Amino acid sequence: MSYRLYYWPSVQGRGEFVRLALEESAAGYVDVARESGKGLGVPALMKLMDARRVEHAPFAPPFLQSGRLIVAQTANILLYLGPRHGLAPKNEAGRLWVHQLQLTIADFVAEVHDTHHPVAASLYYEDQKPEARRRAADFRQRRVPKYLGYFEQLLGRERRGKYLTGAKPTYVDLSLFQIMAGLHYAFPRAMAVARRRYKRLAALSESVQARPRINDYLASERRIPFNEDGIFRHYPELDESSTG
Repeated sequence: MSYRLYYWPSVQGRGEFVRLALEESAAGYVDVARESGKGLGVPALMKLMDARRVEHAPFAPPFLQSGRLIVAQTANILLYLGPRHGLAPKNEAGRLWVHQLQLTIADFVAEVHDTHHPVAASLYYEDQKPEARRRAADFRQRRVPKYLGYFEQLLGRERRGKYLTGAKPTYVDLSLFQIMAGLHYAFPRAMAVARRRYKRLAALSESVQARPRINDYLASERRIPFNEDGIFRHYPELDESSTG
């Protein structure tokens, strides 16, 4: 089965959590907005978001097209892909558990975004720098320990393997790798300290990165570099060495 992924062409953003799952599962997919040379691209993305003409039109990307089915929202897309590609537990309780964890990650991603856009997404970062400094300080000192501490505790309880649900990774493990990579890019000084505190998360991130398909993807041109247009942005003035 070949999928069509719709997301913005120049940022990792929320679409990257889906890309990682597709890459790990070796699922065939087209990253539509990055294929503009083939007559596709952003116009095709915008067309499918037109609720006047498209039934079940997505509110915003990312969304995934599988045949006639269109699935939107990152956690919802992963809920769809996981069981089909061996990236979710086989039983219902397990599937709901990893979906619950992915929704928690979605909350965390929203808080990451708000460190550099605490007032309004429509304003430039430069228009809200004082507020961003204050928000980023609270994020580093309180929110990062709350979220990373939670996942660190879950990993400490797992006795069957190095991943959150045992010996095999799920899409949540891939997403935690992306979280750790993004935080290291955005807050390198703070995360240098956090990495020593959250050793299990650091080990999980290294395990995911070492997986052959993920490693190949990270080294390829398909992986968009982190930049200051995405969710994870590095502004030195928002980074400090303490993380709670």
